[in-house]
Amino acid sequence: MPAAGSGLAGVGGDLGLDPLALLAVVVAAVLYGIGTRRLAARGRAWPAHRTALFGLGLAALVAATQGPLAASDTTRFSAHSGQHLLLGMVGPLLLALSAPLTLALQAGSTTTRSRLRRILHSRPAHVLANPLLGIAVFGGSLFALYFTPLLALSLRNELVHVTVHLHFFAAGAIFLWPVVAADPVASRPSHPVRLLAVFLTLPLHTILGLAILSGDRLLAGGWYGRLLGREDALSDQHLGGGVLWAAGELVGLACAALVLSQWMAADERAAARNDRRLDRLAGAETA
Repeated sequence: MPAAGSGLAGVGGDLGLDPLALLAVVVAAVLYGIGTRRLAARGRAWPAHRTALFGLGLAALVAATQGPLAASDTTRFSAHSGQHLLLGMVGPLLLALSAPLTLALQAGSTTTRSRLRRILHSRPAHVLANPLLGIAVFGGSLFALYFTPLLALSLRNELVHVTVHLHFFAAGAIFLWPVVAADPVASRPSHPVRLLAVFLTLPLHTILGLAILSGDRLLAGGWYGRLLGREDALSDQHLGGGVLWAAGELVGLACAALVLSQWMAADERAAARNDRRLDRLAGAETA
């Protein structure tokens, strides 16, 4: 079977173009833009930094699915590693911080808002918000891909290739949305639990990256070795392991910093509410 291309059914060839992925990005950008314009028409401003974060998140997905990385992910493990990080961590993190669900709740019609609230408070939404599920799906995906025949299969089969990309994006979203998202999340865990979830996942990229960086066995059943030669493929594989380790750690530390800042902001808001309540009680007593 021929090697998987970067796009569905090999569309885009060596250019690394994926028309369906690009269409999804364009549709998301248009919908987000419509939401911000509707709010502006009602005299309400949507935070510019949220829009910028959404744009950066889409740019990360474009970088992962279009162009050089997408064209090389089946021939170089280092390119695959870059894709992995953009699809599974960077893109979902930036999109979670852009609050698209909040925008939809504020800009949507009454029917849209009602349906979205039902979804957000549904049983599946509560299950997806469980940090244990996020850790299991996100962490399990890492080792299932690299230490089973799945990676080799994804390089040979286009449908599996695309499914793995979608899965990594979904796994990143399932883990990151309850932890750092600016959106409302059903049964959101407390800040200490969210911070613990981040620190529990931080070692996963370290363990994976170091295992690949220090190993001398070619991954994917020697797929990359047949294309590049053993020595070049092993050197590239070590580079990819270093990318997974270093970049994964940086993104994880950024997540920890975000949770800490959100925690402090929540404490400040709670203290302000308590001060206002005490002021009202004091005013009632002196009246």
